[in-house]
Amino acid sequence: MEIYALYGTSGTGKSSSALELAHRMNIDAIIDDGILIYQGRKVAGTSAKYEKTKIQAVKRAIFHYDEHASDVRRTLQQLQPGRILILGTSRRMIERIVEALGLTSSIEYIPIESIKPPQEIEAARYVRETMGRHVIPIPRVEVEKDFLQRLISSAQQIFSSKKEVIGESTVVHPPFSGGRIVIHPQVLRKIVEGACNDFEEVNQIQKTEYTFEDLPRIQVTLSLKLPYGADIPALAKEIQHALYKETSYCLNIAPASIDVKIAGLEIANV
Repeated sequence: MEIYALYGTSGTGKSSSALELAHRMNIDAIIDDGILIYQGRKVAGTSAKYEKTKIQAVKRAIFHYDEHASDVRRTLQQLQPGRILILGTSRRMIERIVEALGLTSSIEYIPIESIKPPQEIEAARYVRETMGRHVIPIPRVEVEKDFLQRLISSAQQIFSSKKEVIGESTVVHPPFSGGRIVIHPQVLRKIVEGACNDFEEVNQIQKTEYTFEDLPRIQVTLSLKLPYGADIPALAKEIQHALYKETSYCLNIAPASIDVKIAGLEIANV
């Protein structure tokens, strides 16, 4: 069995990248946060993303519990996958998973930074930190079935609309995650003004809007005062860069997009 390990800090988008990577490298089994996925289906284990505390989640993810580890070991022996992809937050975590599951092959490590652009990593981290969204790289029907099994075994009713589908991945909201970001419009406007004040061509900031519903996105509507023949697209790009730098510094958030809309234009006298 060939072992591949995708590692990176929490919230950098490992799970959302796992299916694409497995498909590209002909890997038919994935271990992610305590579950074994084979050919796109959960076949063994229990997801750490359903645990109530972070400590329990970590123990579940590294197969600390003997019964849990034995279940996955037994299934691996039955399936005998040719290649397996293990996800973890560090090389040390990968080593602990490999040891717990009794895997003996050498490991080929793949850092998340080698397959995911920095901006996508920042966006993934933002979603995790502000919305508490965790991805499980299996189709939604498998998560529904897992919830049903847990419902029957615990004899408790579970009502939750907090599930979403992204391609062939399923997003869940673990009990231990949470947090929201709210920015007062006046604060955001001050940040935008601070960036735009460096441009004498900016005549007025007419409107500033933002959304954090999906990814952090900002739209700024400006009026400009320019000499005839000025390169407006180049100036807009410079303003975009300045806004990105200022918002990233002040809010510690890297916007996924910044739209600059030119709503007014005055030709300055030369």
